[in-house]
Amino acid sequence: MGCYRYSVWFLLLCIILEGLANGVVAAGLACNWGTRSTHPLPPTIVVKLLKDNGFSKVKLFEADPGALKALGNSGIQVMVGIPNEFLASLASSVGVAENWTYKDTFTRTLFPALKNIQAALIKAGLGRQVKVTVPINADVYQTDTSLPSGGDFRSDIHTLMMSIIKFLSDNGGPLTINIYPFLSLYADPHFPIDYAFFNGTAAPIVDGSISYTNVLDANFDTLISALEKNGFASLPVIIGEVGWPTDGDISANIEYARRFNQGLLNRIFKGQGTPKRPTPPDIYLFSITDEDAKSIDPGNFERHWGIFAYDGSIKYSLDMGSGRSLVAAKGVRYLAREWCVMSPQASISDPNLVQSINYACTYADCTSLGYGSSCGRLDAGGNASYAFNMYYQTMDQRKGACDFSNLSVTTKIDPSPDTCRFEIMIDLTGKQKSPAPTPSPAVGRNQNSLPLMWVLGLILIICGSS
Repeated sequence: MGCYRYSVWFLLLCIILEGLANGVVAAGLACNWGTRSTHPLPPTIVVKLLKDNGFSKVKLFEADPGALKALGNSGIQVMVGIPNEFLASLASSVGVAENWTYKDTFTRTLFPALKNIQAALIKAGLGRQVKVTVPINADVYQTDTSLPSGGDFRSDIHTLMMSIIKFLSDNGGPLTINIYPFLSLYADPHFPIDYAFFNGTAAPIVDGSISYTNVLDANFDTLISALEKNGFASLPVIIGEVGWPTDGDISANIEYARRFNQGLLNRIFKGQGTPKRPTPPDIYLFSITDEDAKSIDPGNFERHWGIFAYDGSIKYSLDMGSGRSLVAAKGVRYLAREWCVMSPQASISDPNLVQSINYACTYADCTSLGYGSSCGRLDAGGNASYAFNMYYQTMDQRKGACDFSNLSVTTKIDPSPDTCRFEIMIDLTGKQKSPAPTPSPAVGRNQNSLPLMWVLGLILIICGSS
């Protein structure tokens, strides 16, 4: 038997068609695979990276053809996303939803779109295989008592949430929650840091007979309390995104990321759930690799959530179960071993320097230069070199890409100091380099920021002969 799993993602709506490859996949590790990168790893290498590290489930945020093809018959469970602009059309009629369902095309329209997709799938004879999920962020529920047991859905969206949750319950689908303990620490400098981790020494929060020692358990059980309070105590819940970034903020670092993700993995390996749900849910780690083209509206850390660096190299050690260590990506091809740096003859007082750095960082990722980040301790010349090199690499080391008003030169000596990594990008073409384009000031980054409230999804299992 062969099956495939697809999904549709929106900022406020997610339609997921979910299946399996090569039969039913056993419970295992799950992660997110984002593709907002200027130089993404080839999909076949990512799939091998997933399998080498024991991931049997993956969630995509867009219907990338290369990723879908590489995942076909891989044995990995998949969810695949499509863009936000399809929300209104999917909500307009069942016919539009049917068209998407059959052809695999890529707070008012949310529920109608959900119902239309469900109706289209039932019409296609796939009703029994359909599973519906609504991924939400934690701001759709709250607690008036500061304890998980006081959890309930926000009053301003309570009616809508009840409609969605009843729909999920009636159709046998789970609810999906995205939980980010890092964001608690990022938003509140007085947040007790040990409470963000699983082996901390922070004073527990006592809620009746339950003591909560970490924010993930407390957050998850606040949602469970909200479900219980509204008559849906047995509704299945999935953790769709959880992780810790390694750069872009003083709290986004290698030490904390290793501590959090290892603690999370240990819970998964032990089959440990939360006090209200002792049986652990499916947990999708966020994410497999860094993405240097994501929106940084939430913060510079947005581009650094990967367990692996952008090229599949290992950032830090993790025990992946049974004593297995992380396995780096294999077969990655790089551009020439060459960097663009500030010329020794250039002066930091040159009037063109600031403008040149700003230009480079407009079209390349300089988030590692921020305060508390991996390259945050560079001097003015180091900042310029880092910015020039990121632009040079992002532009595929093309002719003219290391030309910043006579302020820069190329070098074959790695300029990386200490923990600051001067990148060499993946070779995506293998062709002779052409002149670097002159970007328009109006050109912006490809946006993929976190949803503010919720996303919605359908899950469909389609099985057939392979």
